[in-house]
Amino acid sequence: MGLILYWYPKCGTCRNAKKWLDHHELQYEAIHIAENPPSRTEIEQLYKTSGLELKKFFNTSGQKYRELGLKDKLKDATEAEMLDILATDGMLLKRPIVTDGAKVTVGFKEEQFEQVWN
Repeated sequence: MGLILYWYPKCGTCRNAKKWLDHHELQYEAIHIAENPPSRTEIEQLYKTSGLELKKFFNTSGQKYRELGLKDKLKDATEAEMLDILATDGMLLKRPIVTDGAKVTVGFKEEQFEQVWN
């Protein structure tokens, strides 16, 4: 499996990640996270592969996150409930998400990309 980049083209962080991948001549499939979001099953797989806590997959600075009052709702939510919420709208997912099936990064930090994808 090649790299998959879940991104939102208007997101500066996503554009920086894409630029980094291009600069390092890595082949990837870019998927618009709002138009073609990962399914609940895919999100669960990304989460389990990443080793991160599930809350790290939420776009906490997003408008949708605030509109739904998720800051309070997530405090007592089960893993299944959080996955269900994430699957309702691609804009709830922190982005970019990059995966090769064996590794997953969420967000963009150049140092992390150097370690994981270089």
